[in-house]
Amino acid sequence: QEDELQYTLRRLVEGLGATREAARPGFSLALAQVLQAFEEIPMCSVLEQIKDKHNLEKVKKKLVRNAAFGNFFGVMALFQSGRLVKDRKALLESIQLLQQLAHHQAHLRDLPRKTLIDIMSEVPEAVFEDVLFGVLQSDLASAFTSPDNLHLLLVGINKFPGVLKPKNLKKLFGSPTVVNEENIPRLVELLQSAAKSEKKDKKLPSVVFDLLQVSLKEGAFELFWKEGVEDGLLKEKSGPVSYMCYRLLGSALPLLSLDQLQMVLKGKVMEHYGEHVVTTQLPDRFKFAPEMEGYIDEFLSSCDDPERQMAVMIGFSTLTNQGYPVLSSSSRVVRHLQPVVLHRYLEWLKDMFLRPDLGSCLDFSSNRQKQNKGNVNTAQHKIARLRKWIIHRLANMVEGAMNTEESLVMDVSRFCFFHAFFETKKKTSEIQEANALLSEPIDEQTRVVAENYFFGLLQSLNTMTVLGDTAKAAALREKHVHGVTSDGKLWIFLLVEYANKLLSSKHVKAVKPFTEVQRDAWERTLQSLKNLQKNESKSDSAKVIAFQQLLLLMAIHLFKNQSETMDVLNDLLNCTERAFSKEPQKKKTDNTEPGWVEVMVEILLSLLAQPSLLIRRISNSVFVRICPNLSKRGLQLILDVLDPYQEQDEESAVVVMEESGKQMKSAQAMDREGNEDSSDEEDTEEENDSGDEEENEEVDDDFRGQLMNVLQAGNVRGGDESDEELDDDAMMALDKNISALFAEQQKRIQAKKDEKDRMRKEKILRRDFKIKVLDLIEAFLTKQSENPLVFDIIEPLLRVIEQCMSSDSDKQEVDFLQKTANIFRNSLCRTKQYCRRVDALQEELHAFVERLVKKACKHTISSVALYYFSASLYLLKVLKGNASDKSSTPAAPLPEKQSNTIPQASQLLSTGCLDVGRVSAVYRQALTRFLTKRKCALTSSMFWDLFRRFPV
Repeated sequence: QEDELQYTLRRLVEGLGATREAARPGFSLALAQVLQAFEEIPMCSVLEQIKDKHNLEKVKKKLVRNAAFGNFFGVMALFQSGRLVKDRKALLESIQLLQQLAHHQAHLRDLPRKTLIDIMSEVPEAVFEDVLFGVLQSDLASAFTSPDNLHLLLVGINKFPGVLKPKNLKKLFGSPTVVNEENIPRLVELLQSAAKSEKKDKKLPSVVFDLLQVSLKEGAFELFWKEGVEDGLLKEKSGPVSYMCYRLLGSALPLLSLDQLQMVLKGKVMEHYGEHVVTTQLPDRFKFAPEMEGYIDEFLSSCDDPERQMAVMIGFSTLTNQGYPVLSSSSRVVRHLQPVVLHRYLEWLKDMFLRPDLGSCLDFSSNRQKQNKGNVNTAQHKIARLRKWIIHRLANMVEGAMNTEESLVMDVSRFCFFHAFFETKKKTSEIQEANALLSEPIDEQTRVVAENYFFGLLQSLNTMTVLGDTAKAAALREKHVHGVTSDGKLWIFLLVEYANKLLSSKHVKAVKPFTEVQRDAWERTLQSLKNLQKNESKSDSAKVIAFQQLLLLMAIHLFKNQSETMDVLNDLLNCTERAFSKEPQKKKTDNTEPGWVEVMVEILLSLLAQPSLLIRRISNSVFVRICPNLSKRGLQLILDVLDPYQEQDEESAVVVMEESGKQMKSAQAMDREGNEDSSDEEDTEEENDSGDEEENEEVDDDFRGQLMNVLQAGNVRGGDESDEELDDDAMMALDKNISALFAEQQKRIQAKKDEKDRMRKEKILRRDFKIKVLDLIEAFLTKQSENPLVFDIIEPLLRVIEQCMSSDSDKQEVDFLQKTANIFRNSLCRTKQYCRRVDALQEELHAFVERLVKKACKHTISSVALYYFSASLYLLKVLKGNASDKSSTPAAPLPEKQSNTIPQASQLLSTGCLDVGRVSAVYRQALTRFLTKRKCALTSSMFWDLFRRFPV
């Protein structure tokens, strides 16, 4: 074994200097493992073998690189074995070898210095003082000559403060401290060099962080920060140096006291960082903001001092660019704030909204903003920007509320609602939000922004899980209930109650006061809500909640769009009265008024056209709750929206919100994306342009005639042989007439283009509306799969699929087709639940099967024929799964053992309501057509599916 061990050591030592770079670390690691496993091997003998094998003095010139790496990886193996620190002699010789290797920078660069620092950080203080201090004195004395030597000194000071005392430091390089006014210029140069050497790593150099720690120990942090960082490093406008300063700022946060934090957060580094964030908005520029947010997040999660947490949050919230804070208003770092700090921060935000203190902000302007003299830079402009950020910050804090108290969420919601729709006439203690007056009035644009952010907050409340630690709250969370408080009340209901309190107060007034009619509608809404709460029963609970949600939503929207909301609210109130009236409903004929379900469906369809995500989600939720009450007429209203043939006949089949600015902007954005990204749309546009040219040919004849008349009036007709020339006045008059004619022609061409563009945008809006309506169809199929009305949905969906297959292939059309096909396939054909009451519909369903199969046979496109064939198989499943009422001899029951072992046999024998002979004839004809007609759209997979599912 001794011979084998020696052979192993020799081979491993030889491999340390292998020519292949990837092999050297492997040999080094293997040698370390051997030394760790066989502690009887002397460390010094192995080191001697390494020196002899890779002797730098005797090796040939072309092998110096390999020898240098052999020595280096040899020392690394000794260090990684864990035994080097215990053997003082081997440790001393290894350090001396690393010092020699440091001169071979061309090959090893800074690896020996970094390894030396790693070894020194693992050495006990007594070993450092007895063994290494004397050997490293020359390196420590030359600390200000290179970043690596400085790093060695700083690690020694932090690790061995008892050895590297001020008096020893003075002996080494003449001063008892590292950070002082005399050393600052040299330190700045070394840090700049370190930043540039490690710019690719995108991390803070270790020497910089160690220097920060030493400056704190020496009590010279203020000197280091102001003169070394702000007046030194920042003066060199270099990317790596600037990023190093930002990383130093983020890394310093956990180490600083409250006073030091306040000094740093109001300094030049913060301002410089703010300018970087503002000027790097382009997508291809490096953005440091996410990394800085990571530093803040790490600090807040580890800090347990409320004052320091508050100082950092205020510091970054008051770094503003012309009033607008640089910190993202949607930043999630607030989740780490302690409850006390969160309350204080919210109060600070609200106070800054009411009484903006621009003097407390570290405000700056970018170079472009300074050059743009026309840019408004008044105090009012800054206050408006600050208030917009604060409202968004408050709304996003509610959105990310996980362990927040309900009272705090309600406080923020009330504050946002009040300042979006109300203003204080006189201070009062009755209303918390009216307890203080604004130092500057809120401008109209800020009000609009506050309104939009409030409804975003309302959307967050609607989807929020139940807060609180009570048993009732936990039970509601298990049921996946959203949008309610721990006692079961809707958040939006609490806000409506608060709004009613404000309307009843003499100390506040609405920004958009209600008229008498609107106030009556508001009072009717509140009374209807009270009646719904009184009459709520278990059987109608879903129906009651649906009406409550919609009434509350419309009541809140009355503050934003009063004229548009009034019509919907009146219809909804009348619908509510009819839905919950105790009078017996009369049998409806075709000429009678629509029932409450039909009215509700019409209301929901109109709300789906709104740009608000909150309205659309609540509309979908309401529809799910009233699905059991849906009538045939109500379902037909929804299906009429999807009817592609009705859209061609009536352009008003779909409500198009032309006045909605957001939808028009989204349509324009989609147009731009389509023009840039979709080659298909470019092709269609080229075809349309060619069509315009054909149309313009007729117009050109008229225009040509008008032009000839103008020229004839000036006596310059082409056929005129007169040699007389026009005088100047006649020529000027002719030019004026010709220019007017061309201007008029240009206006006509532009009007045609505008009309075409308008029609395209309307088409986009209609298609977008149909995609939203598909959500209602999917909800009905999912929640009411056993309802006979499901059969009325089959053909309309098939017509949509068929029409989309043969229409334009732009992205929106493809999305519409895919969604329709997925609903048809997954929510209808593949559902396991289906109607069980088809006795009265047997004849209709059999005729329906025949009609679907015949259409599948006649179709020319296989993909469309597949959907018709799948629909027929769905109807087969329904008929086969329903028991017939016809008297028939019941089959003899199987013995108990057999019934348990072969349940599938009885299922195969049962045909339910299915007329096997009639259906077989239909599919026999289809199969014959498939086998005899060459251009048949049917495929073998369709019949395979038929035989597999219905072998009878």
